[in-house]
Amino acid sequence: MCLGALALGVSEFAAMGLLPQIAGDSGAAVPEAGLTISAYAIGVVVGAPLFALLLARTPRRGLLVGLALLIGLGNLASALGHGLWGISAARLLAGLPHGAYLGTAAMVVASLAPPERRASAVARVLLGLSLANVLGVPLATWIGQAASWRLAFGIVAVIALVCAILVRLCLPAIGPGPAIGAGREVRAMLRPQVLLALATAAIGFGGMFSIYTYLAPTLTEVTGLAAAHVPLMLAVFGCGMIFGNLLGGWLADRGVMRAIGIALAAGAVAQFCFLFTPVSVVGVTLNIFLIGATSMGLTPALQTRLLDVAPDAQMLASSLNHSAFNMANALGAWLGGLVVAGFGWTATGGIGAVLTLAGLAIFGVAVMLQRAEAEQPVEA
Repeated sequence: MCLGALALGVSEFAAMGLLPQIAGDSGAAVPEAGLTISAYAIGVVVGAPLFALLLARTPRRGLLVGLALLIGLGNLASALGHGLWGISAARLLAGLPHGAYLGTAAMVVASLAPPERRASAVARVLLGLSLANVLGVPLATWIGQAASWRLAFGIVAVIALVCAILVRLCLPAIGPGPAIGAGREVRAMLRPQVLLALATAAIGFGGMFSIYTYLAPTLTEVTGLAAAHVPLMLAVFGCGMIFGNLLGGWLADRGVMRAIGIALAAGAVAQFCFLFTPVSVVGVTLNIFLIGATSMGLTPALQTRLLDVAPDAQMLASSLNHSAFNMANALGAWLGGLVVAGFGWTATGGIGAVLTLAGLAIFGVAVMLQRAEAEQPVEA
């Protein structure tokens, strides 16, 4: 299942690095080719609840196999697509299974692991996203630049196919979830704690994306790095994500709420430091590692939190978590662009810290609400 997360990570993030090649092949300007990135994000946001509601009663192993095959099909279509609209449609298809696959995989491993190891098991699946940023995305970008961007997506399709085969062979048969009905699942999503957890992800994670989106030009324009060295710094970011992912899972096994609070508070500090560190190669390298670590350290804890607060709609809640992350991507990139235009490249550190602190404030409301509920007297 981690292999499927790797395929999704490469598919999503490598497309950003290959945008000039995609633009040249489709006859569009680079800003116009950004439609292909937006199409993937729309696919994630739409596909997550759609699949979760329509396929809630599907046996879990078969569902994961089917979603992995759909990941492969979407990336194969991306490799064969022609014209801006054709490629964008293929990217929309590739994004549809993203949230549903990761959400279902997290739910499955949490059910298979001992209760005290649930978050670590979720972190191992999500490790594929971190590995994608360290190995997969730089390699896919290099292949796309040296040979063809189409080959890069073709390789992702092969990885997804291998994932489907391994899931079918290695995962035990797991029955469908309880038949509670789509209406009840939707109502479960309207519970205050569920909405607060999703809002924490959509706002709090936006801080990382505000920095990551403009990291490459910040490194070349402020730090003075050559463009050829930027992939190495992105790999540092990915290494931080791996470290944070594993540490975050370990912390969440010892207290989900505490792990979320620590990750958000530490993330706000790390992102605030980005206002100053890009003037130094050593300083920005350490800072990038910490930003990656604190952002990914939040993910397994939030995923586990949603499983806890939506026990009767776990597939939908887990899938919507990844829709929330993509909303954070859009929000962070938009606000980051605004502050860059007005205050310069390093200003993304300021807006990143603000967004993360806003996520921490939302999480604080969830903590207070939970305490108030716990203090209410139980009726006889």
